[in-house]
Amino acid sequence: MRGIGRRARAAARLIALASAQTKDIALRTIAEHLRAAGAEILSENAVDVAAAKAAGQTSALIDRLTLDAGRLAGIAEAVEKIGALPDPVGRQVAAFERPNGLLIERIAVPLGVIGVIFESRPNVTADAGGLCLKAGNAAILRAGSDSHRTAVAIADTMRAGLVASGLPADAVQIVPTRDRAAVGAMLSGLDGCIDVIVPRGGRGLVERVHAEARVPVFAHLDGINHVYVAASADLAMARSIVLNSKMRRTGICGAAETLLVDRACAETHLKPLVEMLIEAGCAVRGDETVRAADHRVVPATEADWRTEYLDAIIAVRVVEGLDAAIAHIESFGSHHTDAIVTEDDAEATRFLAEVDSAIVVHNASTQFADGGEFGFGAEIGIATGRMHARGPVGIEQLTTFKYRVHGSGQTRP
Repeated sequence: MRGIGRRARAAARLIALASAQTKDIALRTIAEHLRAAGAEILSENAVDVAAAKAAGQTSALIDRLTLDAGRLAGIAEAVEKIGALPDPVGRQVAAFERPNGLLIERIAVPLGVIGVIFESRPNVTADAGGLCLKAGNAAILRAGSDSHRTAVAIADTMRAGLVASGLPADAVQIVPTRDRAAVGAMLSGLDGCIDVIVPRGGRGLVERVHAEARVPVFAHLDGINHVYVAASADLAMARSIVLNSKMRRTGICGAAETLLVDRACAETHLKPLVEMLIEAGCAVRGDETVRAADHRVVPATEADWRTEYLDAIIAVRVVEGLDAAIAHIESFGSHHTDAIVTEDDAEATRFLAEVDSAIVVHNASTQFADGGEFGFGAEIGIATGRMHARGPVGIEQLTTFKYRVHGSGQTRP
């Protein structure tokens, strides 16, 4: 692990100095290599999926793990899109002149070496590696045991693309062991070789990272996301948004886990929404009013309001208006993504201002919580903390800055 860290640090120095054109060519080449290696990557993924099924893993995890030709094409396309983005390195963030004539610039520079620890999503390998490269960083990737074979195949393909482009293969390294001790080594910082850790996974992983990390962490906790259907919500729109937010892909962090319905519209909106979810194959856990709307609803417990199901399960509560909805989200949410469905602009403005989440949404699905959908090409994660990066972490968030000071002989009195 220390050797991986040293090689990453050496590669980071070279990547930081690479031109925008060189990095973009490398990313296009990597995308081409991913397409060419499709059969091999899918073969390794099939082994991972078979092992996960044999181990009795959940359907949500298996969905996150599984690649097919379409998803693999999307991975390659995402890398290509990253290459088409403006270069974040070297941009002037600010400039000002002091009374003594000093000219001071704030310039974006790479963070250095980024350690990414993830679990069952093999696409993180390409997304994280591509974003780090574009922002002039080196990446050390540690995949979960479930996705290890697939992640190694993707990383090896990316390394081949780097070499073909004249850049160091060690700019993207994957930890070759499934031993959990490797995670501890990364969290230690590898003798100062890792600058930032990004965890992508469940609560257990994220809590361990926060507890043990000796380097800065881009926080990513649960996606306990809410859709609040307000009194003035258009029912057809609410049906569409709620169904997509919950059921498009239940295993992603942007999936809705709780539906809140204003009591003022419950008589007209609650039963159709609950019936729609159940008929779509979603189990509903609800309060007394929700249970009265449909006999198939299971009683919700206190724990349900705090649960990230990542499955076809949703908790539903009727609330007494906007203030109660915001209070519920503040009490039980994870500050990830929360949405309001309303035709009342004043109500929407209050929701967007007062809900303290990384992403707040008006009249759209929570599943837009994604770096690609934000135009970032991809994402390395959704940061739910408040320091440096918040929301989808793209190339701009993978840079820091330094000051360039230009003088003409000034000395300080």
